[in-house]
Amino acid sequence: MSDGAMPKEHRTVSRVTGILEYVSRHGGARVQELADALGAPKSSVFGLVKGLVSTGYLVEERGVHRLGPALGSLLPRAAQDLAGAALPTLEALRDHFGETAMLGTAVGDSLVYASAAESQQLIRYSAPLRTRRPLYPPSAGKVLLAHRPRTWSDAYLRTLVHDPADFEAARDELTQVRATGVAFNRGETLPDVTAAARPVLVGGEVRAVIAVAGPTPRTAERLLDIADALVEAVDSVAARLDGRELG
Repeated sequence: MSDGAMPKEHRTVSRVTGILEYVSRHGGARVQELADALGAPKSSVFGLVKGLVSTGYLVEERGVHRLGPALGSLLPRAAQDLAGAALPTLEALRDHFGETAMLGTAVGDSLVYASAAESQQLIRYSAPLRTRRPLYPPSAGKVLLAHRPRTWSDAYLRTLVHDPADFEAARDELTQVRATGVAFNRGETLPDVTAAARPVLVGGEVRAVIAVAGPTPRTAERLLDIADALVEAVDSVAARLDGRELG
C-alpha cells in the first residue's frame, strides 16, 4: 500500500476495534450492550468477544467485559510516556489561560484526545477522551491532517467536504497550517467553541498535538496569544520525550 492511499475499512476489524474502544470508554460492557452500540448481531459480537477474552484483550466477570492485560503489554514505552510528558504542560496552559488544554494523537484516520487538563470554570469546553473524532475541522485534527501526504489528505477531505470551493479552501488552509505550524478552529466544530493547536515534533515527526479550547466569548480575542504560548508548550513536551530539558 502506498503512503498516499487511504486504507479501506474491514467490517470484522472495525467491530473488534469498536468493542475495545467502547469498553475502554465505558469501563466495561455486556455483550448485548456492545451489539447495540455497534449495530451488529449479538451472535457475531459474542464470538468476537470470546476471542478477545481468550487472547487476553478482554477479561470477563459476571457477564461484564473489561480491558485485559494484553493491551498494556503491547504499548511501546514511548506511548506510555507521552501522557506523562505532556501533563505538566497541559496543566500549565490550563492554569495560565483558564481553558481546557488537550493532548491529541492520530489513531488511524481519526483524532483521539489521550489526556486533558480541563478548565475549572463553570462554563468550559470538556474534551471527549478516548473517542474517535474526524481530523477535520478540529484544530488538533487539522495539524495531524496537514502533516499527512497530500494525496492522502486530499482523499480524506473529499469524504467530508463536497463543495468544490469549500474543498479548495480547506486544502489551502492545510497548506497554511503546515507552513505556520498552527491551526485554528473558530466555531467550525461547535459554534461557541474556539481553539488553537500545534504539533509536538520529535526528530521531525509529529508525535502528538497540543490544543487549547474554550468558549468563544472568552477565547477568540486571545487566540493569537494562545498560539504563541503553544510554541513553548510543544517544545517542552518534545524535550521531555527526547530526554532533553529546556533551559
